[in-house]
Parts: sequence; structure tokens; C-alpha cells
Amino acid sequence: MKSNQFLILLVVFFTGFSSYSQNQNKTSQSKEFKVEFEQFTLDNGLNVIFHIDRSDPVVAVALTCHVGSARETKGRTGFAHLFEHLLFLESENLGKGGLDKMSARIGGSGANGSTSRDRTNYYQTVPKDALEKMIWAEADKLGYFINTVTDPVLSKEKQVVKNEKRQSYDNRPYGNTFAVIDKNLYPASHPYSWEVIGSLEDLQNATLDDVKNFYNRWYVPNNVTLTIAGDFDTNQAKKWVEKYFSEIKRGVDIPNMEKQPVTLTASKKLYYEDNFARLPQLTINWPSVYKYHPDSYALEVLANYLSRGKKAPLYKTLVEDKKLTDDVDMSQYNSEIAGQYLVQVTAFDKTNLNEVEKGINEAFKNFETEGISQQDLNRIKATQETVFYNELASVLGKGFQLAQYKIYAGTPDYINQDIKNILAVTSEDVMRVYNKYIKGKHFVATSFVPKGQANLVLEGSELAVLEEEKIINGKEDTFDASIAATYKKTPSAFDRSVEPPYGDSPNVKLPVVWKKKLSSGINVLGIENHEVPLVQFQLQIKGGMLLETANKIGVSNMMAELMTKGTKNKTPEQLENAIESLGAVIKAYATDEAVFIKGNTLAKNYNETMKLVQEIILQPRWDAKEFDLIKQSTLSKILQQKASPNDIADNEFKKIIHGEASILSNNNIGTENSVKNTTIEDLKNYYTKNISPSVSNFQIVGAISESDVNNSLNSLNEEWKSKDITIPKIQNTKGTVKSKIYFYDVPDAKQSVIRIGYLALAATDKDFYPAKVMNYRLGGGGFASELTQQLREGKGYTYGISSMFEGSNNKGSFSIESGVRSNITYESISLIKEITEQYGKKFSKSDLDVTKDFLVKSNARAFETLSAKLNMLYEIGNYNFPNDYAKQRENIVKGMTIEEIQKLANKYLNVNEMIYVIAGDAKTQLPKLEQVGFGAPVLLNPSTEMAKN
Repeated sequence: MKSNQFLILLVVFFTGFSSYSQNQNKTSQSKEFKVEFEQFTLDNGLNVIFHIDRSDPVVAVALTCHVGSARETKGRTGFAHLFEHLLFLESENLGKGGLDKMSARIGGSGANGSTSRDRTNYYQTVPKDALEKMIWAEADKLGYFINTVTDPVLSKEKQVVKNEKRQSYDNRPYGNTFAVIDKNLYPASHPYSWEVIGSLEDLQNATLDDVKNFYNRWYVPNNVTLTIAGDFDTNQAKKWVEKYFSEIKRGVDIPNMEKQPVTLTASKKLYYEDNFARLPQLTINWPSVYKYHPDSYALEVLANYLSRGKKAPLYKTLVEDKKLTDDVDMSQYNSEIAGQYLVQVTAFDKTNLNEVEKGINEAFKNFETEGISQQDLNRIKATQETVFYNELASVLGKGFQLAQYKIYAGTPDYINQDIKNILAVTSEDVMRVYNKYIKGKHFVATSFVPKGQANLVLEGSELAVLEEEKIINGKEDTFDASIAATYKKTPSAFDRSVEPPYGDSPNVKLPVVWKKKLSSGINVLGIENHEVPLVQFQLQIKGGMLLETANKIGVSNMMAELMTKGTKNKTPEQLENAIESLGAVIKAYATDEAVFIKGNTLAKNYNETMKLVQEIILQPRWDAKEFDLIKQSTLSKILQQKASPNDIADNEFKKIIHGEASILSNNNIGTENSVKNTTIEDLKNYYTKNISPSVSNFQIVGAISESDVNNSLNSLNEEWKSKDITIPKIQNTKGTVKSKIYFYDVPDAKQSVIRIGYLALAATDKDFYPAKVMNYRLGGGGFASELTQQLREGKGYTYGISSMFEGSNNKGSFSIESGVRSNITYESISLIKEITEQYGKKFSKSDLDVTKDFLVKSNARAFETLSAKLNMLYEIGNYNFPNDYAKQRENIVKGMTIEEIQKLANKYLNVNEMIYVIAGDAKTQLPKLEQVGFGAPVLLNPSTEMAKN
């Protein structure tokens, strides 16, 4: 798991504690932005950081433990990540599944966590009235947890983590690239030489004593930082922190980890024939520097300049000149004690990776000759400023950043020095670090290629050693995770089993929405918000794939992408530079039902950004060279999707539920034939016929007034000529009358990817939102859902499972989605079917209470971020919802009864009228599926070896 280093360019002052503030000068674009904090330490060593932000009635609570995979030992890897899982399961006073159950009741964002090489964190955003509950719960996790871990619990969670490894690494293209790189980049004794998730063998061998010893060593207050950010009373919060955390005993002193930089004595080249890859991929890694090393700042600029954008030497050489790929990525992966620097290229089909390496070296030579200009340096910094503000768009983001500086730099105050270091980067620094770390230096290179294409790997490469798991039916351990643990409770000065009460109810205020219809037909919707000096907007032009023909699927998507590749008066490179110099991002893409042009920019640069958007819309360049690149890139994406079990399952499911006669049965990027047969004239024709203000919505949120937005649209409104566009109405096909299982063979898949469902409801249907309410406890509520509790928490079959209703102005699907261990495919399908079938019959008052508590209380954080507000405008604009639809939905939830839920379940959860799509290993899993009761499964790709056998 990579943790992204924050890119910070402007001066942000961290001072002593006072309330959150932003001084706004109404007569100037210049604004002073401050993130202020208070920090203190309990006697037991717990570090505490407070940050006040009263923009929304919510609080983010994060517990960060300074332990990651680097604190493990060889043969006992994966423990830090395993703990990330275990700490959510139970604690002495919350009980089994207590934190997840509480999260559902209090309207939290869902308790979550992540593990890196150096730290493990646990976090959640909740309505402000639940802060004491969260402090109580986090303290119970830290000091009153380990007694609840039993052998059955450990056995079950091992299976969950194994499924995560299969899903994230073993069952996806290039999933094990970094396992090969890190094993060869770092010495065997180096703690970064193994992956964060650990090895399956080490996980399987972990004992209960191993787990307890790990906990007692690292999960102690003096190795933990508690961050609380949001709308709360600091004096009261201090008392709560003292009450719930001070009794937890300090652990032995935790020594700082010594820096362990790496020096390679020779370059290493390795290759692997990847079962899931359809394109060759080259990754080159150099040893680099640790987080906040003085050279890390110039290295960040170097990676950005070399690989990102039209001017980038790597892009120019590999993409434009040699046409070997459609993208190049270069980045640094800095951790606490060491770092690595990499360039990664997924090449076009059948491309020899030696040619890619030659192209990389050629680009480096060009850089050595030309260097980086001050103008380009400034352009990169402008973009980084916007990135920084985006990281602060939520209270959780602010809290994370404060904790990061505390843990890695020793104090949140380091941000001041960090900013100085970033601002001090010069063009000479960039060239210096290139010479120091990249030019002529030893590296580790991996060539991951499709099976049978070893002829494409780098010359001199050796076969990488990777032990692939063999999935054998009946091999996994059996366990009963429902067995209650028996133990003597940890003593406390007060009764910790009593859950704290709610605080004062948050005063939830919906954002104020303004609307205007322009003379050209554009519907404008906006929300003014000055929490951060940013503006986000999107222009939605209705149509998308709906306006395409069956033999030209993908035209709107390619057209949208081409629209941002230059304008009549700007080359692709000039347009890109103009956007980045403003610190802005402008993206265009198409969906099934619309073309979108989306922007994110500093508020002070909004007007200039909109001038570029207008130019993109009204003066397309139709660059033939860029069209050829987009076409090749799209074909590569289609080829890659054919190797991804998740994409396969999604595409086949969509095709079957809509029926091949419907345009919506297609993936909107197109097919190989449709893309190959598409010309640039097809894109022009689509633009001429279908791009019109008469079918457009403009939605905008951020630090800008209604009048300023309207003024910015005057020119576009006048110059964009309107035309009559008819959006086709989709004929609603009749749902599946009888269930059937469809199987797509992915030989040797480590997981079976499951999609179950049917074509259900439009977002405008009166039952759509009530059906979503009904679904909360089935599979829409994360860990509060029945599907997760039984398949993950009860059986360890999966890393994740969910169910959902999706819809627009057209009918969308009800679907149940999961990836399960391959050898329990039948068992999983049968259990999902049983849970869904019985759901309405078993729905109880307790289920209803949890549903209501979550859906009502979660409104406090429903519109915290700019993105959430933008989505609110999208729903109001597209579905004609009233401005206060969130409040109206709250009333719907409050009025729901058990009988209504049961009626909705009976109507929309008929498992005998759903289709079942599975992408997995047919030779081992297909035969047994006939026992589900829907007849013999249909093999969707009968040309596979399974069919021949």
C-alpha cells in the first residue's frame, strides 16, 4: 500500500490552538488560510492533537499507531496488517462487532483503517454528538482488546486477509510486481524487503501467542497518536481523553528506527509471465531517500517534470515519438527509513520492453541536455498548491496531515520547514538529484508479460521467484468464529461497559442552492462555500452513449478525451501548460448518458480556468495525432479489461441484464471492432449533432459567488449555439423471469468474482430511495450489513461484499457484488441466495432502528466535502429533486415500518428472478454450481480449455 506524500506549496501556518479561521478579504483574491492545532501528551505517553473546524457539525477521530510492516520480523510478516483487521472485531466493553454496530447507530462514515510500512491507522468521521462515544471506543480498542482474540477469531481473520491478498495482488494483472521489486531492491534483512500484507505462509503460521506478543509490544499509548478534528469543545474533549485513555498502561520505550538507505552493487533484471496480464509492463526502481529527506522535494519535481504532461521528456519519447505506450508514470515512494524511485510503463500489445528501456534512456538524455526551465518549475508548483488544498477539504484530511508530521517529523510544526524546503527547490536542484540518484545508477527492473510472451522481456532478465497459491477444495481450516471468548476483564476505575450518551444534537444545515437557466438553455446550479479557496465544477452535456449507433460504440468517450487535447488556437501542449499554470485540472469523459467536462481550480484562478473551458467547448482542435494516440490507448484498455476478472464480470453482467438489443448493454469505451472502425470524422459528427447547451447542466461549488459564476458564463451563453437534441428513451426490457448462472472461465483464478442481480429501478421511481433504505441492512451498510457479517465475519469467505440499487433517468441494476475464495464458490452463491431470500422475512425492529439511526444521523456529514455538494447538485439538476430532498428523504426514513421494508424486499429481492454471473476457474468450480438449482450453468467463453475438456 503506497501512502501518498502531501504536495504542499503555499505557506500554511501552524500555530498555537485557537478556533479554525479563514480571513476573507472581500476586495481581494488573496486569502490567508490557516490550519491551527493544539497538542498535548498524557502521562502514559499518548500523543493528542486537536484541530477545530466548525464548517460542518462533524468530527473525525483517528488513532495512529507507529507500527507497520517494518516492525515485523522475517517469518512473521503481515502482523501489522492483520492487526488492522483484528481491532475492528471486538473489544471488552463494546462486545463482538461493537465498533461497526456503533458506527451504524451513530451515523458514522464507517470505521476503517489502513496499514503501511511504518504505521497503522484507524479512523472515522461521525456527527459531533457522538464524539465521546468515539473516544470511549478508541480507548477500548487500544487498552481493552487483546483478551477478546481467540484461536477461532484468529483463524477466521486469516481467511479474510488471505482473500484481500488474492483480490488485491494475486488475482489481478501485475499484482505481484512490487513483491518482486522489493525482494530484490532491499537486502533480505531490510524490513522493506517484504510486502505490507505479508506472505500467506506467515499468516497461516501465526499463533495466538504471536499475536498477543505483537500487541503488547507495539499497541501502547507511548506509540500512538490520537487526532481529533472538527466541530467540538476542546476543554470537554480533553476531559474525555483523560478519562478513557489515562488508565491504559505505558509500554516499554519504543526506539526510533534508524535510517537504512539502500545501495545496489549491480543492476538486477527479472521477469515474470503473468496469468492476468494482456500487455507487457516494465518497471524500473532505483534506491532513493526517506520521507522528508532534503532531496525528496527536488525528486518530486523531477518525477513530475519527466513523466507528466505533453512537455514531459518520457511522454514525448515513449508516447508521441515512438508510440510504444499511452502513458508513463514516474514517482517516488518515500517511507520512514528508506525510499525508492520508479518509472513504470505498460506498453502496447506485443511491444518488446527492450525498446521501452531504450526510449526511457533516450528521454533521460534529452533531459540532461535541456534541463528544466523556471517556467516549468512554476507550473508544477501551481498544480501542487491545488493538490494541497484538496487534501484539506475534509476534517479527516486535516487530521491525517497533522498526524503525519507528528509521526514522521516529530512535530506538526515541521510543516513550516517542509514548506520552506518545497519553495526552495530550484532548477539546479532538480538536475542535481537526477545526477545523484538516477543517471548511471544501478536499478531493479521487472518485466511482467502475458503468458507465453517471455520474448518481450528485457535482455539479461532472470525468472522471478513467485510462489503462486494453489486453491484446493476443502483445504482451508475450519473454525467457528461465533464462539464467545471467555476471559477476565481488565480492571478499570469506572464501568467501561456503559456506552457514553450522545452530546447535543448537531444542527444540520443543508447547503443553500441557487439556480438559473441561461438563454442558451444551460441550467446552472451552485453552492457558495468558503471553507477552502477552491472551486469545483462540471458541465454535463446529456447524451453520451445513448446518442451513439451500435457499430460506433465509444465515439462519445473518445470525442470527450480529444476535446482536451488542444484547441483551435492552442496546441495540446500549450493548452495543457495553460491549465497547469493556473493550478487547475480540467478533465473530459463520457458516460452511458452524458459527456462531462469537470474542473478543479483555485478560486482566484476560476475565471481564467473558465475561459479555457469555453475554448475547449467552442474551438475544438481535432488533432489527428492525438486521435491516433487515444484510439490506441482505448484498444489497450479493452485488451486489459479482458484479463481482469472484475471487468469481465461487470461487462458480462451488464450485457445480460440489459439484453444485447439495448445500447446500455455495452461498455461505453467501445469494442475492439467499433474502436478500430471509428474515424476522427465520426467524432466531429457526434460533436456537431449532439454537443449543445440545450441539453446541458452546469454545476459548481466553492469559494465563489452566484453573480461571479453567472458573469463567467456570459460569453459561453452567447457564443454557444443551441440546437434541438432528442435524448432517446430506453425501452424498459422485461426483467429475467427465471434465474440462470453464467460462468466466464478465467483459468487458475485465485478468486471467483460474483455479480448477482437484475434490471430494477430508475432513480426517479417512487420506490428507488425506499428500496435503498430497505437494502441498507442487506448489503448497503458495509459492516452493518447481513451479507458482510455472514460471508466475511462469519465464514471468512471474502474480503468484501455489498449490494446496491443504481439508477438514473433510466432503469439501473440491483446487484450483489463480491470476490470470494475460489474453492468456496458454490458455498458462497448458496449462502448469498439464502440470506437474500430470507432477508425480508427476518427483518426485525432492531434492523429498522439501526437503519433509521444511520440514515438520519449520517446527514450531519452528508455534504461535508465539495465533491459531495457537487453530487447533490447533480441529483437536483438531473432528477428534478427539490433543493431540500435530503431532508425529505430523512422524513421517508423516519416513517418507514417493518411491514414496508418486508413489502419492498418481497418485491425487489426475488432470488429466482436474478441472473448470476461468475468469473473464475471453470475447471474446478463450474460443475458444482448446477447444485444451486438453476440448471446447468452457461459457459460464456466456450473456446477455453474447460470447454475443450
